[in-house]
Amino acid sequence: MKLDILAFAAHPDDAELSAAGTIIKHVRMGYKVGVVNLTRGELGTRGTPELRDAEAAQAAKIMGLSVLENLQFRDGYFVNDEEHRLRVIEMLRKYTPDIVLCNALHDRHPDHGRGSTLVSEACFYSGLRQIKSFDVNGTPQHPFRPRAVYHYVQFHSLKPDFVVDITDVIDQKMEAIKCYNSQFFDPNSNEPETVIASKEYLNAVKARDMDNGRLIGTLYAEGFNKEREIGVNDITTLI
Repeated sequence: MKLDILAFAAHPDDAELSAAGTIIKHVRMGYKVGVVNLTRGELGTRGTPELRDAEAAQAAKIMGLSVLENLQFRDGYFVNDEEHRLRVIEMLRKYTPDIVLCNALHDRHPDHGRGSTLVSEACFYSGLRQIKSFDVNGTPQHPFRPRAVYHYVQFHSLKPDFVVDITDVIDQKMEAIKCYNSQFFDPNSNEPETVIASKEYLNAVKARDMDNGRLIGTLYAEGFNKEREIGVNDITTLI
């Protein structure tokens, strides 16, 4: 299946927290969008990998994803080496996305920055014909390189290079995030409190989107960092 946009995430819930609005908005516009999670989040303080799998599937339905995959890298221990890059390359050549979204350039969680670099480098190497990869049936894949790679802003307040207006989908974004019930505030939970499970965390996520929206005169927006300069054909379409 050919995808227009493919989002990679170190952990289930990374893409939802930072880019669900952008994903939902483009699905509504008719684009095919998928998410590939690198790990199952098995080192998470709360919940279980099996529960995270179910939560990710539920969030995928709300976002309208065409594809949801998990590479099952070791949470906290995956590295940017040949083996891991090849697995990402297989996904890129399988779905041939025009645009790739991936983790923040650097962030509070070490997996985010490492996942960001891994995916970014794999996007380049995926275009080299001397790197061989194969689909699940053992058929050789063709070289492919996405047109653009954008990094969504996560925990750290990195200055975005551009923001996407998500005002009309903010409620659906929050609904997708709340599918990860095990990870966020639950007054009835007996599990340890974490930074993202605090009572105020989801309010902070929404407040960040409000601040991004303020920058362009809308109510809510999501921020992204670019790897190369962005060109436009029609400056009158810019917000």
